[in-house]
Amino acid sequence: MKVLVTGASGFIGRALCDRLSEAGDVDLVATVRNSTDPVPLNGSIKTKELAPDTHWEDALDSVDVVVHAAARVHVMSGADSTHDYRRINVEGTLNLARQAANCGVKRFVFLSSAKVLGDNTPPGRAFNANDPPAPTDAYATSKYEAEIELAKLAERQGMEVVTIRPPLVYGPGVKANFLALLRWVHKGYPLPFAGVRNLRSLIALQNLVDLIGVCCTHPAAANETFMAADREDVSTAELVTRIGVALHKPARVLPVPPTLVLACATLAGKRDQANRLLGNLQIETRKTRELLGWAPVVSMEQQLEWTARQFLDDMQ
Repeated sequence: MKVLVTGASGFIGRALCDRLSEAGDVDLVATVRNSTDPVPLNGSIKTKELAPDTHWEDALDSVDVVVHAAARVHVMSGADSTHDYRRINVEGTLNLARQAANCGVKRFVFLSSAKVLGDNTPPGRAFNANDPPAPTDAYATSKYEAEIELAKLAERQGMEVVTIRPPLVYGPGVKANFLALLRWVHKGYPLPFAGVRNLRSLIALQNLVDLIGVCCTHPAAANETFMAADREDVSTAELVTRIGVALHKPARVLPVPPTLVLACATLAGKRDQANRLLGNLQIETRKTRELLGWAPVVSMEQQLEWTARQFLDDMQ
């Protein structure tokens, strides 16, 4: 089986290439945005920009499965933010998918996001794959629009499309908000989360790439949408405590009322970040488990230990 992975030098793409490289029956083609981006594999590497006018035919030659992990993900400011997200995540994705279908690719695995369903869930309620989409920002909207267009393409041209919607992904080399938590705990900063009684679903990097691997070949995955998450949900306070255990640093978690935390964050222009730390976001994975027979392959403790080890190594 020949597999093309886009975004192969990214956080998820690198781990996925490692996972697929371990399978002896996979001929791997990796695409990166810059020729200097490191990719940890022995195989074919192509430099490709995810854009509406990129030519993919040389990278798609004899490919059976495309795993599309490349995307514009960072929050941007400016009037053209929505345009930029749509140009890359919708138009760029559809350009790749159309050429893949024309080249005879059998399956297109699309890495979407749980954010297409919204940013928060009510207490005791989890998102599932059949919930109506309700994206709240330009990134999530672009992912949802790409899902719609890919489904239309699958119906027109017969190429199977599999959509995976993960929540926050953590693991060795993680960036953004999760990296900030690692830094805060490592430095011993007091964190005002002891009073937070939320529940949030996350997914370990190793669990996500394992699920992607299953979706590349499982017959029941064709033209389905799957939610992805670890076995257990945690509160922000519990997550911070577990990060402290992994770092061998006592987490300093203070009992500050969540309403006060949110008010202070709002004054500092960080309301969205605070909502992600204080609110609920639970993912229900019954369809994924029952239809694919999939279960997470690592625990949160294992993944946090590996994440902490990489974080400490990078500091040296």
